[in-house]
Amino acid sequence: MKGLHIITGLGAGGAEQQLRLLLRHLPGTHDVVTLTNPGQVADGLRADGVRVAHLGMAGNRDLGALPRLTRLVRAGRYDVVHTHLYRACLYGRIAARLAGVPAVVATEHSLGDTQIEGRPLTRGVRALYLAGERLGRATIAVSPAVAGRLHRWGVAPHRVHVVPNGVDVDRFAFDPAARAAVRARYGLPADAFVVGGVGRLVPGKRFDVLVAALAALPGDVRLLLVGTGPEEAALDAAAHAAGVRDRIVFTGERPHTAGTPGAGPDLPALLSAMDLLASPSTDEAFGLAVVEAQACGLPVVHVRCPALDDLPAATAGDAVRVPCEPAAFAHAFTAARTRPPGPRAPARSALHYSIARSAARHLGVYEAATGASTSGVSPR
Repeated sequence: MKGLHIITGLGAGGAEQQLRLLLRHLPGTHDVVTLTNPGQVADGLRADGVRVAHLGMAGNRDLGALPRLTRLVRAGRYDVVHTHLYRACLYGRIAARLAGVPAVVATEHSLGDTQIEGRPLTRGVRALYLAGERLGRATIAVSPAVAGRLHRWGVAPHRVHVVPNGVDVDRFAFDPAARAAVRARYGLPADAFVVGGVGRLVPGKRFDVLVAALAALPGDVRLLLVGTGPEEAALDAAAHAAGVRDRIVFTGERPHTAGTPGAGPDLPALLSAMDLLASPSTDEAFGLAVVEAQACGLPVVHVRCPALDDLPAATAGDAVRVPCEPAAFAHAFTAARTRPPGPRAPARSALHYSIARSAARHLGVYEAATGASTSGVSPR
């Protein structure tokens, strides 16, 4: 099978990292087109041997990108076109249809109750989304919660396939050497209690709650924020105002998988340096950072995580759900410190979301979309 993956950008976001991991586990030949921002993940994909093309799209209304994308799709003679993220799903579905590729699959990575990729869910956004969705054969929802939202929007249930994100559990295994190296790199004392936050620094992730919670905790509690985004300056200012700036480390973008040239510590190493992961976001589609933290054996404090909500409570591991309030997080952090440290082994939830299982389910969707056998692999 020859596939083309079209994505809005290739910075170090969750959807972008998930695409790179997926392509490491899919058989066949797969190329990637990024409409904009051929960033860190593009470098990683090329290091993996994946052909990456940059369309050079100037903005949401750069209609001149459509014929360029159509020509690229037609020239590649692809069996299936798989689109990722809002803008790429719209332009990619149109281009695939114009190029004569009927097997078009889209993944809905970031549809929340009130926003999609940080964009408010206005009536116009919803109408444009639904118009594009009808041009494809199938839409993959990364959780039952996302599938439910699509159904409520009016997407036919038979067109929606739930395929959760996947985690390379072995890559996220706790590494004491990496823990020591990361703490030394960022000046984090060996005996500090390090709370981590992972994700784009945007308002919806609510990392401001963690900054406020830190101000109510002892001085040996530190905050390690992994990611970048437009809220970084505001978070920095809030930390200064709260008197805790010297207890916060902003790492910037970091890869989720090894092999990205010159990227510094990757996410598994950073998770090993943490003692707890905090996820204050109130509107999640899946909660990949939570599952990756659990693969590293970390306790988790979160507000909303469909990946855990969709599993039996016994498989959720050491995860505590709290309101999105600084006092609630501060209390949970204090309680976590009083518990005796346990083994840093992956939680059952992380094992449930293996990348091998996710790749097999993707192949099943491709098979249904193309009407032809893929590799004989069946979901596990």
